[in-house]
Amino acid sequence: MQWIEAIILGLVQGLTEFLPVSSSAHLRIVGEFLPGAVDPGAAFTAITQLGTEAAVLVYFWRDIVRILKAWFAALFGRLPHSNPDVRMGWLIIVGTIPIVVLGLLLEDMIESVFRTLWLVATMLIVFAVVLAFADAYGRQRKPLDQLSVRDGIIFGFAQAMALIPGVSRSGGTITAGLLMGYTREAAARYSFLLAIPAVFGSGFYKLYGAIGEQTGPYSLAQTMVATAVGFFIAYVIIGWFLKYVSSHSYTLFVNYRILLGLFVFIMLSLGIINA
Repeated sequence: MQWIEAIILGLVQGLTEFLPVSSSAHLRIVGEFLPGAVDPGAAFTAITQLGTEAAVLVYFWRDIVRILKAWFAALFGRLPHSNPDVRMGWLIIVGTIPIVVLGLLLEDMIESVFRTLWLVATMLIVFAVVLAFADAYGRQRKPLDQLSVRDGIIFGFAQAMALIPGVSRSGGTITAGLLMGYTREAAARYSFLLAIPAVFGSGFYKLYGAIGEQTGPYSLAQTMVATAVGFFIAYVIIGWFLKYVSSHSYTLFVNYRILLGLFVFIMLSLGIINA
């Protein structure tokens, strides 16, 4: 039965990682409705995100290789640092610093206090409202090539808020981007690129600590199966999401977050699930 649970959670991870609905919140919530009724845990979540982030590497492979080549060329003086790809490389590094620092400082809380479902449900609703405001009132004029160091840092702190399940990594960064005037597609694209070093760093850190041990209620083998499932589903979702936001608002995701948050509150109040 645990193998089936792991596959279900991998499916959930792949479906929700790149949508502004919080994959970590979904894993936490869905875990309560599985036969074991347990929290999959922060380690399981971080490791399965390696699969979904690998989908980003495949989907954006040409962009990533181009950025890396340009960045290293600039280090050896073969390209000016004003080159757009060089700047993007530096801005991804700058934007990653907040989540690395806060992730290490708050590691104990991430694995315990932050995972209470009362907080998860609250964050789902609160950040749905913030996303709705940003989507409605953001100017949405700036393309990604206008990204500045200041904006990169703001994006980085927005990404760090996703350390609390319910906020959403993509939701936080996309909301920040909209509030700063970036287009929906530009904010989403940078959100995906910015997540690469943070997710791989966190995932491999947790994977190293899980070797020979259980990753929460699931074995390492079960977790790796969930990771593989997440990869294939996420690859499909990335393409769909980028096309969707190029011509639609985030209303669908806002409404979904609010309904899910209210559902969790009701289930908790009735004692059907445990916080």
